Amino acid sequence: MSQISIFEQENNNQPLAARMRPRNLSEYVGQQHLVGEGKVLRKLIEQDRISSMIFWGPPGVGKTTLAQIIAGSTDAQFITFSAVTSGIKQIKEVMQQADRMTAVGAKTIVFIDEIHRFNKAQQDAFLPFVEKGSIILIGATTENPSFEVNGALLSRCKVFVLQQLTQDDIAQLIRNAINDPRGFGDQDIRIGDDVINALAGFANGDARTALSTLEMVILNGETSTDPETGKETITVTTENFEQCTSKKSLLYDKHGEEHYNLISALHKSMRNSDADAAVYWLARMLESGEDPMYIARRVTRFAAEDVGLADPRALELSVAAFQACHLIGPPECNVHLTEAVIYNALAPKSNAMEVAYMEAAADANKQLAEPVPLQIRNAPTQLMKDLDYGKGYIYAHDTEDKIADMECLPESLRGTEYYHPGNQGFEPRFKERYEAIKEWRQKHKK
Repeated sequence: MSQISIFEQENNNQPLAARMRPRNLSEYVGQQHLVGEGKVLRKLIEQDRISSMIFWGPPGVGKTTLAQIIAGSTDAQFITFSAVTSGIKQIKEVMQQADRMTAVGAKTIVFIDEIHRFNKAQQDAFLPFVEKGSIILIGATTENPSFEVNGALLSRCKVFVLQQLTQDDIAQLIRNAINDPRGFGDQDIRIGDDVINALAGFANGDARTALSTLEMVILNGETSTDPETGKETITVTTENFEQCTSKKSLLYDKHGEEHYNLISALHKSMRNSDADAAVYWLARMLESGEDPMYIARRVTRFAAEDVGLADPRALELSVAAFQACHLIGPPECNVHLTEAVIYNALAPKSNAMEVAYMEAAADANKQLAEPVPLQIRNAPTQLMKDLDYGKGYIYAHDTEDKIADMECLPESLRGTEYYHPGNQGFEPRFKERYEAIKEWRQKHKK
């Protein structure tokens, strides 16, 4: 049975994204954790030692392209399946053909794009042939394979997680398309870095979206002809980009001053308990193409630096938002960041954690050689015990008040206080406990 391959010969009538599909690993952009020099997947491809595997990642990050590269570099028969058009009967016919190929020592690689769209019966049809080695299965999916691929089939596949392309990756792909003869290399295209960066941000890590949008803005660019040479030039402006995407190109440079201006505005708005301003600056960053993971890291820092023990839940919610950004990505994770930003803006504030650490760090840097008191040193050997390591240590759980009359700071720092509790939110409770412990120590001081 013949399958319509997704890897047919390219032609100029194909969309730009199809024409520019990388033909080998040297043209492939992104996923360096998998296909960089010396990485496991690169070695498997170069040595033609492919085993059954699943490519899992968001749209437009190179899953199908990797399958194409494998198809072009392997000596095995390469067959592709469509979840939409392939029924059980067709699957079994191809599997029987693969069985016959195995009998004469030939390998068969079966690629299934969007394997999550195959139902259980369709997936089960592949299982016995994967088990006995008649086929090597490669699946690509945007959904978590733990939920969408049969457990028995998944257990026989290595899962490779493909990451969302960075804005720099996308910008590189755009420049490749402008310069490559398969793209617009034979034409005189004038396009500035500001437009390329706007296109890269608009794509949100999706190479297919980036190249499709590039093709649209070039086709709608401003055309001029040199009267002497007759050569045609196409100029792409910010206005072209905005018209084709219905999106205003916001002033933003992820590596320049505006990047730091906006994250500063977000941080200081939350610190000032201005939830509305905080959400606005969050939206400015996200709509300009900022990486949500960067914002999530900064919000997590804020939860400890500016809220701290005044509301310990702030850190929990911020970490949860960070995990949500990692799991589902943009634009869906925008609402999780909004929840974390508003919570932190409205939470009671305390910078006691920041102050405590900075004061302790200053002392630590001045007294790096200060010895650890003997009573709290570890004593795993007899020699250490003979040297009085651990001598005088009191196990707090064995005491009535669960506090020991024992000095834990170096001699030169005795009595130093780093934690200065505030009076907002929950922190008065911690302050009360902190003061009670200090009073107990003073009362029981030897």
